[in-house]
Amino acid sequence: MSVTEAGRALCEGKVCPKCPCMAYCPLESAMRLIGGKWKVPILCALHQDGTARYNELKRKIRGITNTMLASSLKELEEYGLIQRRQYAEMPVRVEYTLTSACDELMPILNRLARWGINAARQ
Repeated sequence: MSVTEAGRALCEGKVCPKCPCMAYCPLESAMRLIGGKWKVPILCALHQDGTARYNELKRKIRGITNTMLASSLKELEEYGLIQRRQYAEMPVRVEYTLTSACDELMPILNRLARWGINAARQ
């Protein structure tokens, strides 16, 4: 079984004889996309309130710096989790919204949050 096949078997819930994490781990790949301190709060803010402008996100996410917000938004856009829409107006208006790929991710994050609440109670 190749590493890619083993990774697919892991994703499909099948038991594989060797750990695919040695060369390829689908979970690690997913965590790379949303990992870090600020990406999940950005996604949650957009999920909760819908489309938002930069300064709205800055106000909602307490403690985030301009540098971290800008770089996190750029990465999330590159990963296809958010969409940046710039309007030809003066002053320029930019809005951020979740993509359909992120819509698939949000139930997983909600379930992870519920797991975290239950784990904290124990």
